[in-house]
Amino acid sequence: MNSQLGLMAVWSGGDWVTRSVALLLLAMSLASWIVILVKALDILKYKKLGASTENFWHSEDLATGLSKLGAMDGNPFHQLATVGREATAHHRNTKVQLHDTLDVSDWITSSLRNSIDDSTARLQSGLAILGSVGATAPFVGLFGTVWGIYHALIGIGAAGQSTIDKVAGPIGEALIMTALGLAVAIPAVLGYNALVRGNKSVLIKLNHFAHDLHAYFVTGSRVSAAGAAKVVAMRQA
Repeated sequence: MNSQLGLMAVWSGGDWVTRSVALLLLAMSLASWIVILVKALDILKYKKLGASTENFWHSEDLATGLSKLGAMDGNPFHQLATVGREATAHHRNTKVQLHDTLDVSDWITSSLRNSIDDSTARLQSGLAILGSVGATAPFVGLFGTVWGIYHALIGIGAAGQSTIDKVAGPIGEALIMTALGLAVAIPAVLGYNALVRGNKSVLIKLNHFAHDLHAYFVTGSRVSAAGAAKVVAMRQA
């Protein structure tokens, strides 16, 4: 209740600069939470999709395996397998130009790497907002505090009252801006770190899947966890 009264006092007693700082902090907080929630849901979705990659290898042919990976839209694992298939077919059907410069392994590697880079860019989108909010929100709040204290002292000096009870109220209200800045920055920093860890786990799964796809499209065999190749009963065509 006291914190609510403090916020109301800051808003009602502040000038346009103080209110602008408060609105800016509110906007930064909303942007941070939107990014955190949206990206967290995306990571959960990608982890669920990544769990279906093992079913891909138990398919009779590539088309059936792709269907087990789920819809292609927004599915980096499905896109990765599709890119590998198209790269293999393109290299096989373009014998004059590509065979003179790249072998099939290099061509598939390049195609899969480009697909992973695109997925990485999508995963990292929005993280810059969290980084910016986490780095700047405390200073925005501190600016609001300094501005509020300055005007509080001007008002106290003009009124000619400098007792502790007259100073504590305005100064305390101004310090709330610093607390607001920290309240905005801390979730942004924690959310940023959590999302980076989540993205890393998704990218590790993508790289492992790409490694298996590369071995499959080049040799017809998937590399097992033990490092030995095992033939997968899956037709490419």
